[in-house]
Amino acid sequence: MPTDASLKLIPMTTFVLEYYSHEGYADLQILNLMNNYANFLKKRLTLGMFVPVDRKGNILKEPKNYTAWKSLDHNDGRRTDIVGFEEYAEYQKAEQNCMFEGFKVDYNGYSKVRIIASYDPSIELSFNKNDLIPTGFNDVESLTVFDDIFLTSSALKAIGIKR
Repeated sequence: MPTDASLKLIPMTTFVLEYYSHEGYADLQILNLMNNYANFLKKRLTLGMFVPVDRKGNILKEPKNYTAWKSLDHNDGRRTDIVGFEEYAEYQKAEQNCMFEGFKVDYNGYSKVRIIASYDPSIELSFNKNDLIPTGFNDVESLTVFDDIFLTSSALKAIGIKR
């Protein structure tokens, strides 16, 4: 099984070599995993992959005391009885749709949104608010120029990596 590289966004060749070095052969499951990763790399970037957004692509503000609310056992994201906590549940669902960990909004202006990686401020992306397309980056694969982009459990699940 892959090492820490499975938690980071890496180029396809590195992904393939990493799996072959641990498995030694390509069975149907490994080939399926490689296909999933290739498809993941080709996905068009959206703001919601980095920070929680609503259905229209607007950035959601983290609800007050959200971290404490989320830490309670009964708020694991599977609860259906959310009366009085709809804002928290909406934010949690949007957060679970994020594919990359540790990003935060640095600037939210009239026509641009700038996000940065909280663990490395040199990793910065700007999105045009009209079309929500990032400047200079088209798909997930274009982010492999950065050394440290970390994948969320949702991204790992989409790829087929079990943690």
